[in-house]
Amino acid sequence: MHTFIEARGKTVLIMHNDASILHALGLIPMMNRLSQFCALAATLAALSGCGTMTDLVTSNLPEKHAGRPSIVVSLREQEAYLYRGKNRTASSRISSGREGYRTPIGRFQVIRKDEDHRSSVYGDYVDASDKVVKANVDSRRDRKPPRSYFLGTSMPYFLEFSPGYGLHQGYLPGVPASHGCIRMPYWKARQFYSAARIGTLVVVKP
Repeated sequence: MHTFIEARGKTVLIMHNDASILHALGLIPMMNRLSQFCALAATLAALSGCGTMTDLVTSNLPEKHAGRPSIVVSLREQEAYLYRGKNRTASSRISSGREGYRTPIGRFQVIRKDEDHRSSVYGDYVDASDKVVKANVDSRRDRKPPRSYFLGTSMPYFLEFSPGYGLHQGYLPGVPASHGCIRMPYWKARQFYSAARIGTLVVVKP
């Protein structure tokens, strides 16, 4: 009798005597589960990177503080902070508006929440099969090619705090790069979105 187990993506043959001992100890199912877990962890690490894994973990930790939520954004530090009362409960890397598209500074309130928001201005012109015909367009200025339509850029977990400006999930190149909105990593955008309510205070500092 031979037994095969999966280990590090390879099939390992275990002889009869060894297999009997491992079965008796209940170790073969455990070894298979362990190898599957290691493979999953390695895949997640390769796909998402260290920063994303950290965001996933920290954004899903139980909140230690109660109280009214508020959000503070530092453009200089390129960071956003979530508060409960006077207690800071979370922070996030951001990418704010680039030169010519500055993010507004001041005290605001969340005026709209949209989990599956799309831009009404920036995006692509696509054909009937959603294949991109003309990329990175401004629908107010760029002419629409024949037989195409405008598809706004996806902006998940959109927290609008001023008309046309909000916090949302998006690409973070490490510098201010947006059209004025505040981009955040996926898990952090979801965390801030879940905590905020209509009327939540948003303070944007230089």
